[in-house]
Amino acid sequence: MENRQPMDRVARIQDEWRRERPEVDITPQGVIGRLHRLADRLSEELRLVYGRFGLSEGEFDVLCALRRAGEPYERAPGELAAHTMVTTGAMTKRIDHLERAGLVTRRRSDDDQRGRIVALTRPGLELIDRAFTDHMHNERRLLDLLTPIEASALETLLTAWLSHMEHPRPTSDD
Repeated sequence: MENRQPMDRVARIQDEWRRERPEVDITPQGVIGRLHRLADRLSEELRLVYGRFGLSEGEFDVLCALRRAGEPYERAPGELAAHTMVTTGAMTKRIDHLERAGLVTRRRSDDDQRGRIVALTRPGLELIDRAFTDHMHNERRLLDLLTPIEASALETLLTAWLSHMEHPRPTSDD
């Protein structure tokens, strides 16, 4: 006997496209559409934790990047941008807000007086340690919706897919 999931929004959309455009292969929409919906739902769930600590997702990322740097918990703004995959302009806004909140400080670089260094303050360190712990509990809660075997298989598949996207193999046309 086949174990079928209930028809979801993506399946209903696919049925409509099969009816309207039967000549088009809509099977990729089953994976991509569900990934989009899942990413949106996961982001909503993750932002709930950030919000409990008065942080946006981007501010949480900045504080995490500083915390991961190890003592003395500091990085240059350009390095922070690279570790959080945002532009330096967006990084400046995040740092400004975190500085006003007393969670980070900025100072001139010892190596280059034109450069700046961003560092966690004691309150910033304490806040990100609490927020990160709650964040990991939340991620565990979300991942526990799958069985351990499902979670492991999904991680393997996503790792492979991401690797193919980030490091495409040369084609014969290259």
